Amino acid sequence: MFRLKNPIEYAPKKEADVAAIMEHIFPILTPERQKKILQVTRERCFDVSVVLENIYDRGNTSAVMRTGEGLGFADFHVIETFDKFKESNRVTQGADKWVEVKKWKSTAEAIEHFKKNKIRICVTSLEAAKPIHEVDFSTPIALVLGNEKSGISKEILEAADERVIIPMPGFVQSFNISVAGALCLYQIYQNRLRTLGKNADVTEEQIQILNAQYALRTLDSAVDILNNKLQK
Repeated sequence: MFRLKNPIEYAPKKEADVAAIMEHIFPILTPERQKKILQVTRERCFDVSVVLENIYDRGNTSAVMRTGEGLGFADFHVIETFDKFKESNRVTQGADKWVEVKKWKSTAEAIEHFKKNKIRICVTSLEAAKPIHEVDFSTPIALVLGNEKSGISKEILEAADERVIIPMPGFVQSFNISVAGALCLYQIYQNRLRTLGKNADVTEEQIQILNAQYALRTLDSAVDILNNKLQK
């Protein structure tokens, strides 16, 4: 199936693919969709990775992705270590259509990826934590959200570079995972606006790749149309 790679991993040899998509697919989209794509791609952020560790409820996964995408965050990682997760594709098309999703079969693999790429790991924790608004999110960082019952794993807690807490002056002691995710992501968004003047971090090359990706994802028949055009 014809599909571009993740913008971060995109290879220059695929430039012809971008050109072909922008020539044959992008022009047949509605003017409104074209305008929206061109606006959205310039506001994308990949320096902040959103990590969902063993989330049971698919609705919570979708809710966090929807919030993150709405704020411009596009890099998501889903850790699924339990056997029950292997029975179905838990990330729904509606939730992940406009973001890049990497799946991990173990927490250790995800930790290795972030450490290797010098991405700080930030977890929500009641133990030895600081308020989230005191953390600097202007450099690459992975926000980890744990499952509904037990939260994050001990493994990723011990690997964390930052432990944060969402201040709660009320009686309740915890938020639903989707609410906690939304509060954290909005705080990160605001932090980056204050420190960097923007949330986006994409290069011009990545913007062009994203324009092509989103054009493909807009039309279900895009790949077939493109293949027909290229075969002529």
